[in-house]
Amino acid sequence: MSSGALLFSPNFPKSPPDIISTRNKPNRARSLFRVWVNSPHGSLFFRVLVSDSSSDRRRRRSGKVFADVREIPESIREPVKLGERLNDVVLNEEDFDSSVPWWEQFPKRWVIVILCFSAFLLCNMDRVNMSIAILPMSAEFNWNPATVGLIQSSFFWGYLLTQIAGGIWADTVGGKSVLGFGVIWWSIATALTPVAAKIGLPFLLVVRAFMGIGEGVAMPAMNNILSRWVPVAERSRSLALVYSGMYLGSVTGLAFSPFLIHQFGWPSVFYSFGSLGTVWFGIWLNKAHSSPLEDPQLRPQEKKLIVTNNITNKPVKTIPWRLILSKPPVLALIVSHFCHNWGTFILLTWMPTYYNQVLKFNLTESGLFCVLPWLTMAFSANLGGWIADTLVSKGLSVTTVRKIMQSIGFLGPAFFLTQLSHVNSPAMAVLCMACSQGTDAFSQSGLYSNHQDIAPRYSGVLLGLSNTAGVLAGVFGTAATGYILQHGSWDDVFKVSVGLYLVGTVVWNLFSTGEKILD
Repeated sequence: MSSGALLFSPNFPKSPPDIISTRNKPNRARSLFRVWVNSPHGSLFFRVLVSDSSSDRRRRRSGKVFADVREIPESIREPVKLGERLNDVVLNEEDFDSSVPWWEQFPKRWVIVILCFSAFLLCNMDRVNMSIAILPMSAEFNWNPATVGLIQSSFFWGYLLTQIAGGIWADTVGGKSVLGFGVIWWSIATALTPVAAKIGLPFLLVVRAFMGIGEGVAMPAMNNILSRWVPVAERSRSLALVYSGMYLGSVTGLAFSPFLIHQFGWPSVFYSFGSLGTVWFGIWLNKAHSSPLEDPQLRPQEKKLIVTNNITNKPVKTIPWRLILSKPPVLALIVSHFCHNWGTFILLTWMPTYYNQVLKFNLTESGLFCVLPWLTMAFSANLGGWIADTLVSKGLSVTTVRKIMQSIGFLGPAFFLTQLSHVNSPAMAVLCMACSQGTDAFSQSGLYSNHQDIAPRYSGVLLGLSNTAGVLAGVFGTAATGYILQHGSWDDVFKVSVGLYLVGTVVWNLFSTGEKILD
């Protein structure tokens, strides 16, 4: 330790900061704090520098401490008590120890985002496996297209029931419990699907509806959690990443289902996929919290960042239903969600059948070619989220950004679906499907981000409302597609989707907003 008395310099700062901590090298921690001392005999300023250059601080500590002592002339002394200055100096152990593992320094809010991403990955893995397994199942049980459409739509019966209920539950008790319940519930239902199918069609319909009940609470619960954890400036990117989990879940399910069916039979798909939910559930219980204020392990710096850059959501006790439903942007959100999901759910559930019946791909080829559109969606969703957050950070209004992104999400699929009737090769048909789904994914930075914009406290309930309309589109659209295919063609199926995309574009651009309309 070395010390020295230095003469006063006019350039020396009058009120130096109390503490500075830097780590500019992996194996060196440097901490600097400064204290004023006043006494009847004069004023001194102490500057203490602690330098730790040990290679392994867990075993030994070594370093140097430097102190500068400066005398302050009478003319610029400030009546500051030592106790007051020391009370302002907050020393954290991490300020002196840079040996904290990198995984503990990783932002906790993005741990929550990644866990939600993985939940949605499992969500669509368990959902799309039926679209592949239905082909050997229908051959084994002699199901016609109308029965297949009924089975595919039965999932949405339960999915519809828990949209609003899941939103209310998440907004009142917190998203952690609700999302955890949903994942474990739908995982059990997935594993029971082969048993129910062999018992009889009514039992299969009930199990698929039960699976929908579990997945129905996932989106409202996730929306509630992210509205509390993610700052506004990171909203589009975080939601895009989470929703891209759905797309990658479709990729994973469509890629692995044919292999499992050929190797072990169609029941293996449901058993293997369903078991993964228990692994996720254990991690979720250990790591997740509904709010950053409830997390005892959250670092103070990150908690401050979240609280100061986000809207604090107080627990919801009553839901102002009349006020919510009286707002035109809410109604626009509901209508647009219906129009969007009609086309999305048809492609989700019927795409393998289209590839098999129209493009004459076999089971394995149908699953593999279905992967390309979902990969495109995963990439486009994250690209759209980055573009949207960049535009907002550069000063473009949230309203304008949401309208731009959703217009791409409507008009892009509408254009590429109209091209399917004009292409003659399977490769071009797959390309049109991929482009349609890729532009559709920009909706994650449009209507899917809008719930937290206009009603952050009621984001779970609002998503439950709009997604109820989206589920109704899935129920009617999936069942109607089976009926249309018995009496018409795939061109007729796509024309209905294109018409609804155009309706959604008009409604969204006329009535939507990115400003908060509900406190």
